Amino acid sequence: MKMIIGGREAGSGRTMEVRNPYDGSVLDTVPSATPDEVDAALASAEKGARTMAATSRFERGAILDRAAAAVERRSGELSSLLASEVGKTVREAQSEVSRAAQTLAASAAEARRLGGEIVPFDAAPHGRDRFGFWIRVPVGVVVAVTPFNFPLNLAVHKVAPAIAAGNAVILKPASATPLTDIVLGSILLEAGLPGEALSVVTGPGPGVGDALVSHPLPRMVTFTGSADVGRAILARAGLKKTAMELGSNSAVIVTDRCDVESAAGRCVRGAYAVAGQVCISVQRVLVQRDVARRFLDAAVAGAESLRVGDQLLDGTDVGPMINEKEAARAADWIAEASRLGARILSGGARSGATVTPAVIADPPEESRVWKDEAFAPLMCVRTYGTLDEAIACVNRSRYGLQAGVFTDRLEDALRAVHEIECGGVMVNDVPSFRVDVMPYGGVKESGLGREGPRFAVEEMSEIRVVSMRREGP
Repeated sequence: MKMIIGGREAGSGRTMEVRNPYDGSVLDTVPSATPDEVDAALASAEKGARTMAATSRFERGAILDRAAAAVERRSGELSSLLASEVGKTVREAQSEVSRAAQTLAASAAEARRLGGEIVPFDAAPHGRDRFGFWIRVPVGVVVAVTPFNFPLNLAVHKVAPAIAAGNAVILKPASATPLTDIVLGSILLEAGLPGEALSVVTGPGPGVGDALVSHPLPRMVTFTGSADVGRAILARAGLKKTAMELGSNSAVIVTDRCDVESAAGRCVRGAYAVAGQVCISVQRVLVQRDVARRFLDAAVAGAESLRVGDQLLDGTDVGPMINEKEAARAADWIAEASRLGARILSGGARSGATVTPAVIADPPEESRVWKDEAFAPLMCVRTYGTLDEAIACVNRSRYGLQAGVFTDRLEDALRAVHEIECGGVMVNDVPSFRVDVMPYGGVKESGLGREGPRFAVEEMSEIRVVSMRREGP
């Protein structure tokens, strides 16, 4: 495939291979953008920003609606491509394509309702002869840097609100998974997006990504990925707006006042989807000690029932991790936890890029599987006595994206909502629950800003105040 610069295919020099994570086979090649090609994307975006600012809200909404319909029409092609390059199962890929279409449609709706409100100038003594309002205007050029695990829907979460707000966009996909994003770019152009308003620039982060985020032209950088890379982007970006979704080690509290087996089943689904490579994957589970045995028995049975292997086979539940290096890292972390005294109740075996779903009991808090973001198919379980202990343990983390709590006590649920330090608390569900219209983002090292079409449009626009003075007596 070629990348897209200013609405046109580009790239005929250096290339990178894109491989199937399961067997290492080459799926395609994409360009590794040169500095001149990066500069061309920026120059096009500068023109595109002026073009987009002149488009009406109706026109932006219509473009996004047509793109949503095209994604639905091409769902088979997109699902196959996603599964092949990411390593997610066919069912997981189909779900992502469906969600991407919904996110495009929701962004179209936000384009049409983007507005402002009256400012009561005469509420101040010196504003008596004034009438005014504020409106939202585009920031100009948005650089969107996306991760490998949800290359389609997370790209849509950045690109579609940027278009809805009237911006030009430069999309920098993850090097491991650029193919679906190139197709997304072509879909948006076919839907009527002005060519100069969109580039999809492929290449390594240390070269291409750094050049884009550090350039003075873009007004905003939106990024999803690791906290380390997020900090590096913030250091390079300078005086720009930023939205950072930087991962987590999401926790679940299972009280003794819930359906324990049902909670275990939901934790299994939340821990091993996309081979655990989800920012809000279930990683830490705190179970009230009186029901811990029941939970562990159900969790182990659930984990062992999952079929691991080739993601393109219909019966597969857990596909490979993104590459063998990451799988080896995950296996090392599990082995470290065992050396530190944890009990590996199930899984943790590696074959190539696949790791069998691991259930890890009693990992020490200093172990990497507990304190860091594992991004791997594993679930850590510790016990607690009181809810105070559980909440304090959840909060002893540098991350704070989403958390879950299972209870039938309203008092306990409300305590968790108010006391857990994170961007979202899911009551009687796991932290991996997300609908695409909700405000999504974290606190602490989990990031800055919020995604979800309505909230991203606000991040990607700026307020302009208008004051009109009445002349005469």
